[in-house]
Order: sequence, then C-alpha cells, then structure tokens
Amino acid sequence: MFLSLTLFSLNRKKMNLKSERRGIHEKKSELLCKKGCGYYGNPAWQGFCSKCWREEYHKARQKQIQEDWELAERLQREEEEAYASSQSTQGAQSLTFSKFEEKKTNEKTRKVTTVKKFFTASSRAGAKKAEIQEAKAPSPSINRQASIETDRVSKEFIEFLKTYHKPGQDIYKQCKLFLDTMSHKRDLSIEEQSECAQDFYQNVAEKLQTRWKVPPEKVEKAMDQIEKYIMTRQYKYVFCPETTDDEKKDLAVQKRIRALHWVTPQMLCVPVNEEIPEVSDMVVKAITDIIEMDSKRVPRDKLACITKCSKHIFNAIKITKNEPASADDFLPTLIYIVLKGNPPRLQSNIQYITRFCNPSRLMTGEDGYYFTNLCCAVAFIEKLDAQSLNLSQEDFDRFMTGQTSPKKQESDSFSPDVCLGVKQMYKNLDLLSQLNERQERIVSEAKKLEKDLIDWTDGITKEVQDIVEKYPLEIKPKNQALAAIDSENVENDKLPPPLQPQVYAG
Repeated sequence: MFLSLTLFSLNRKKMNLKSERRGIHEKKSELLCKKGCGYYGNPAWQGFCSKCWREEYHKARQKQIQEDWELAERLQREEEEAYASSQSTQGAQSLTFSKFEEKKTNEKTRKVTTVKKFFTASSRAGAKKAEIQEAKAPSPSINRQASIETDRVSKEFIEFLKTYHKPGQDIYKQCKLFLDTMSHKRDLSIEEQSECAQDFYQNVAEKLQTRWKVPPEKVEKAMDQIEKYIMTRQYKYVFCPETTDDEKKDLAVQKRIRALHWVTPQMLCVPVNEEIPEVSDMVVKAITDIIEMDSKRVPRDKLACITKCSKHIFNAIKITKNEPASADDFLPTLIYIVLKGNPPRLQSNIQYITRFCNPSRLMTGEDGYYFTNLCCAVAFIEKLDAQSLNLSQEDFDRFMTGQTSPKKQESDSFSPDVCLGVKQMYKNLDLLSQLNERQERIVSEAKKLEKDLIDWTDGITKEVQDIVEKYPLEIKPKNQALAAIDSENVENDKLPPPLQPQVYAG
C-alpha cells in the first residue's frame, strides 16, 4: 500500500511538472512572411521573405540616398556661406587671417570627408582589407584544391548546358558577364553584392521562361546549376568577408552554445530517447549533417545538409514515440541537436545562404521550411533564459557560471556511502512510476473508449426506436394462393364441371 501511494505521488508530481512546462514550438503562421504574402520569412530579413525584404530594402535605400543628398547640399551651402563671409571680412581681420584659413581648411576637410563616406568607398578601408587578405592568404594547397573544384564544376556546367543548345550558350555568356561584373565590384558591401546576385537569378529565370520557353522543371534544374557554377567561383570572396561582423557573430554563438552545454533533453521537452540504439544513431547522423554544412561551398548543398539533418530528427522522434512526429516535436529537437553539435561558423553559413541562395528555395518547399526552423532555433538559443527552461533564475545562473550542473545535482541526491543496489532500486522505482503512468493512461483511454461505445449503442437504439414510432410496422394476413386453372379442384367443388364432348349424328 505504501509503495502504491509513493508511485502515485511521483506520478502526480511528474504530471504537474509536465503541465507547468512551457513547450517550445513555432506555429506555421509565425514562420511565414509577416507581410502576408504566403512565403517563408527569415529572421535575417526581419521576418520578411526574400521578395518582400528586397522591396523594403529598396525603399530604405532610396530614403537613405535622399537623406545623403540633402546632407551634401546642406554642407555645400554652409561651405559657400563660410567662404563668402571670409571674403567680406578679409580686410578687417587681416591679423587673424592665417588662423581663420587654418580653421576653414580643417572644416572643409571634415565636410568633404563626411560627403565621401556617403558616396565613395574608403581607400583606407580598401588598403586595410588588402592587408588583411595578404595576412590571411590561404596556403598553396588550399588554392590548388579550390582550383581543382572550380575546374570540375565548370566542366560539369558546360556539359549540362549542351543539353539546352542555343539557350545554353546564352546562359553561359550571361554567367561569364556576371562574374566579370562582380570581379569589379569587390569594394561594394556584401548586401549590395547579394542584391546583384539576386537580380541576376531573377533575370535569368525570367529569360528562361519567357524568351527561351524552357519548361518549369528544366528552369529549376538550370537555376540550380547556375547557382552552383557562380557561387563556387565567388565563394572565397563572399563567404564571411572581413567587411562584415559575421565572424564576430560566429564566435558569440559558439561561446553561447558552450555555456549551455548543461541543457538536457528533458529541459527542452525533446521527445527523443537516446538509449534506443536506432534513435542514438539518428541523432549522431543529424549532428554530422549539421556540421558538414560548413564544408559545402554552394548554398543549395548547405541547404541539403540542413534538410538531411531535419529528416534524421523526424525519424528519431518517430522511432521514440512509435508515431509520426509533429512540428511541435521537431523544433525543440532541432535546438537540442544544435546545442549538442555546436556547428562551426553557424551564423556565417546562415548569412551566406540568406544572401546568395536562389530565393525560390528559401521562400517555399521543404528546404525553405527547414532553413526557417534552423534560423528560429538559433534565435531561441541566443535569447534562451530561465523561463524558457522552466528553471528558477538562481539555478539558471549557477548552471551558466559552471558552479553546478543538473547531472551533478542528480548524483548529489545519493549519499556517497549508498551501495549500487540502493541506487538501482531507486532507478527501478522511477521506471515503475513511468510504467504505472503509462498503465493509468491506457486504462483511462480504455474507459473512454468503452463509454464512447456505450454512447454510440444507445444513440443507435434511440434512432431506431424513433423511426419505428414514426413509421409503425403493419403486418397484413397472408393471401390464399390461387389454384391453377388446369389443376383438380379438390378444396372448392362449387365450380361447374368441365365441359364434356358430345357426339352428334349426322
């Protein structure tokens, strides 16, 4: 009796804890573009999809250009007014003329420098960038490896375009022209280079559909090959460039994930049991895929790694729960995989995909869905707090500072003198409590099923009774069978006898 009460109390505590725990989930509507166009959004685009973000970016850019022109005109007017004032007072202030000229020169230099910041690239920044590139020049072996891969991709691209005949030649010319143009735009910001790439994708896709009348399925294949050819050549220039803070963000995310090494699957409500060998194997494969993403050069290949990782996660959940996984189960598990794998240069890879991937892949399809979830997982990790894990602020701070960990707390619950048998007994009690909880759930569901069957039977009986009362059944007496004409009439002898033939004498 005491054991049953103990198990019941343990079950009640666990059920209450589960009911209090806040699940980690993202509604599908939260993954879509906040402008309501129906495509997937992206935190890097402030919740917009690629198309809507470009529209907002163009509006902001035009506004910034207008403000820059107004500032330049204002500075020019101030310069002219200062010069006119200096000419009118030149005779009266001849003693202080040299000081005024020095002040005027300094002011003019400052204003011209300000204007140049808005309209021209900084030569000092370019020189500094060149110095950094020289200092970080890759080894000859890396250059040779990149050159071999570039040549291989170029040959594959040319062989692929041969199947398109005349459009293939035009596509190759367009790609070569784009690469030549980008080689002269190294001083542009990474956002402007990204915009050039997105415009190129859109123009080529439109030409394939309208001018060259290529079927939609062949357009998609052609765009994949174009992206592969272009980004293989542009990778070393546009992936994690020194002009951005991508590397700084990578280090911040890596440091954050290392600080969260103590987070357990139970805290995230991850429905994955790694004690099952098949599930453990799926988790290892998912971690391998998310880490392998950094070794790819083409955005589509990086997306393929994310998709493979996500499918392994769904398989792990399915094996654990013995039922198909839901979206609410997927996101917490993806967060756990990212925490456990700590992928290298995570933010740089996300930014690279966002900037230079074919936008149609990020806006729709499973690749876009999984990539959006990965962005949400990284954003959740960056903002993770005590409330997200259903912990007190004191425990969260102790775990983050490394003073203690959840696993250590579990081991500290046993005295050092306790033998292994007692520890095993407590583990068995915990297992029994879980089994008891499952049994109670099954009994509850069985009772519910029994009640549903009884209600269904009563409902059918009532419907039948109502129909019988509305349409009563009348049983009429059975009609007597009619005797055949040629048969002998035994029962009824009132009929006249049959006619007899008569003979007449002639």
